[in-house]
Amino acid sequence: MHFNHQFISSLRKTEVSSINSKIKTLVQQGKHSQALELYSKTPRSPLTTTTTTTKFTFPSLLKACASLSNLHHGRTIHASIVTMGLHSDPFIATSLISMYMKCGLLRSALQVFDKMSEIGEGGDSAPPDITVWNSVIDGYFKYGHFEEGLAQFCRMQGLGIRPDGYSLSILLGICDQLSCYMALAGRQIHGYIIRNMFEGDPYLETALIGMYSSCSRPEEAWSLFGKLENRSNIVAWNVMIKGFVENGMWEKSLELYSLAKNESCKLVSASFTGTFTACSHGGDLDFGRQVHCDAIKVNFQDDPYVSSAILTMYAKSGSVEDAKKVFYQVSCKEVELWNAMVSAYIGNGHAYDALRLYNRMKEGEIPVDSFTVSSLLSGCGVVGLYDFGRTVHAEIIKRSMQSNVAIQSSLLTVYCKCRSTEYADSVFRTMKERDVVAWGAMISGFCQNSRFKDALDLFRAMETEGVKADSDVMASVINAGLGLENAELGRLIHGFTIKRGLEKDVFVACSLIDMYSKFGFAESAEMVFSYMPNKNLVAWNSMISCYSRNGLPEMSISLLSQILKHGYYLDSVSITTVLVAVSSVAALLKGKAVHAYQMRLQIPLDLQVKNALIDMYVKCGCMKYAELIFQDMARRNIVTWNSIIAGYGSHGNHEEAVRLFEEMKKLETSPDEVTFLALITSCSHSGMVEEGLKLFRSMRIEYGIEPRMEHYASVVDLLGRAGRLDDAYRFIQDDMAIEADRSVWLCLLFACRAHRNTELGKLAAENLLKMEPTRGSNYVPLMNLYGEAEMWDRAANLRATMKERGLKKSPGCSWIEVKNRVDVFFSGDSSSPRRIDIYETLSSLKSNMEGKGCSYEGIELC
Repeated sequence: MHFNHQFISSLRKTEVSSINSKIKTLVQQGKHSQALELYSKTPRSPLTTTTTTTKFTFPSLLKACASLSNLHHGRTIHASIVTMGLHSDPFIATSLISMYMKCGLLRSALQVFDKMSEIGEGGDSAPPDITVWNSVIDGYFKYGHFEEGLAQFCRMQGLGIRPDGYSLSILLGICDQLSCYMALAGRQIHGYIIRNMFEGDPYLETALIGMYSSCSRPEEAWSLFGKLENRSNIVAWNVMIKGFVENGMWEKSLELYSLAKNESCKLVSASFTGTFTACSHGGDLDFGRQVHCDAIKVNFQDDPYVSSAILTMYAKSGSVEDAKKVFYQVSCKEVELWNAMVSAYIGNGHAYDALRLYNRMKEGEIPVDSFTVSSLLSGCGVVGLYDFGRTVHAEIIKRSMQSNVAIQSSLLTVYCKCRSTEYADSVFRTMKERDVVAWGAMISGFCQNSRFKDALDLFRAMETEGVKADSDVMASVINAGLGLENAELGRLIHGFTIKRGLEKDVFVACSLIDMYSKFGFAESAEMVFSYMPNKNLVAWNSMISCYSRNGLPEMSISLLSQILKHGYYLDSVSITTVLVAVSSVAALLKGKAVHAYQMRLQIPLDLQVKNALIDMYVKCGCMKYAELIFQDMARRNIVTWNSIIAGYGSHGNHEEAVRLFEEMKKLETSPDEVTFLALITSCSHSGMVEEGLKLFRSMRIEYGIEPRMEHYASVVDLLGRAGRLDDAYRFIQDDMAIEADRSVWLCLLFACRAHRNTELGKLAAENLLKMEPTRGSNYVPLMNLYGEAEMWDRAANLRATMKERGLKKSPGCSWIEVKNRVDVFFSGDSSSPRRIDIYETLSSLKSNMEGKGCSYEGIELC
């Protein structure tokens, strides 16, 4: 009997050992769900007895919970650990802290640590060792609580616990988060490493290279790399490759990869992932394909990280088909690869394909993690699938993933993008832990929905809670100031960014440039731009747009050569913005040069660029080129049709404008208010009065488009040009649904001058002067009308009134492009540097005209 009991006990121990071994193996293989399922279904689980699981298995189980953000199992396992008296074990305590941190519960993680510290101080157990301290300090930093993390580091030293290499590497890892002090803090840690003879530690050397790279000091990182004694340390190579990418020096990353190959370094997974990332950033698909071949040669194509990086590279290069090939060629797909494919679909506008892939994941029982859900919610936000987003939200709750901060932040984003800020606010207020991403998502959401005051109130609340704003949050706050149309508030926000050391951040600086640009302060925008230490293409594009928006097109165009000198290649945004500036001054040669640049470098022509090219050629008088681009377009939107219709109308080809309008309607593209404005203006230039009036009536009756002031002014111009001045006046008095502004009365006044109707012209001028009595240019048309009617006394009285009030008319301006240069001329101005050449040419022309008996009446030399 005694023998039988021993035999059964031995069998049970063997069974328990086997189960524990299986759990650890499953976790090592990344099969976290299966590991937890085996743990739950074991007959002698901690729910019935505490002898089934050994203390060596708990860290593996907690790792599985952390990977799946499964708090339900995590708390159950924690309870079992407490019951078995293992909560002070350093390995288990570290795993518990890590699990709670990864599940987004910093408070719970700190409770575990504090309990362990109390037990250690009471002498019942050993105090937390360096491993536990490192885990807690790392957790503080991950959630943006840098000051508290540093305080714990100091407390640890005060208790006589000496930091190890990992402690110092954690500190180095957050130097890039310490604002303007980041490089200084990193150098201080570097000095500590040297003083305490940690130098030569390959782990710390690599961390230092990473720190200098993250702090935008790639030269210092490269200097450290060059001093490495062990050049075969592939980890250092990988960190340097990644560092160059982070600093926009992706070409150097590719050179370093080639150098590592030539030095016969043993390439690992991170070598390929870093290089593929460089290819993604630089858009170098050809080099990426070569690296893909290298990965296949060394049998890394099925590595989950490498395959995900290859797929992402193809996706970011716009080659979704290549990305799909990579996805389907991998036989054993890890969840990371599924996630990469979901992101690839969403990033290329295939949100519905991403949703179908998600359904396949569920059908194939692929474990869905927080990244999958976050990407999926992003897709819902892109295409506005509000109901599907709520369905995903319900699944999150079922899977006990709702407390994950990353997922909650994604929920905030999708609800805000679907214009449901109430639901977003509800999610936000239920969050136990709010990191800077969550605050930023909510502030950004309020801005997207024009709730700018709420966004600023939330920003103040965030500051009160001690959460430091990052560049994303500050960009949203700047946008809120812009949305409230408060320039003074915008300057105060700018001052706050300087105080926080964020004004040189590219993202923040670009937002400031955009804000000042829209407020009309081009000089302030220029100042922000000049102080930027690292200007990327987005910053240059912002400045081009600023100059163009503020009536400085020549400055916009002049930036092109500077962009190229700095080694950047224009993208579609640069080209579109510059073409707008070119259009405003009709600088045809420069417009052609930009077009030729695009063709030579084969920059993809999106719809916006093609529309800008059509508009540029139309405004420069080249309808032939505009028509060629229009005819070559496979896809056209309403902007395309409006540009070409307006072009033909302004160039006197009314019939073609109307024909295109009819073609547009046949293709089921609905006209908008701009379409009708172009058509009515075309009728005005061509004298088609009845057709113009018919179009005006149809825009409201047939299409439900309410006329704007521009439409009313165009109808007045239409009637006025045809000499129907009384009809034009009656139209203003009886048919306008809104009160006429300056543009309407000016149209009537110019028509009266053309048809010498003094009385009605005087009436139009009186209305004009009532609105803007201090505008000098309002007096000039009436004065010219009096002069042409030989009413000299009235003209003299009007001139005397202008003089008495100190009013002047802004001089007329014209320009001409000769030999790739735009010369601007103002009426009455003789300050041109080529003044002598101009007057000599005019004198020569005058002599030629006199010799041939031509009349040169009307030519004025000053």
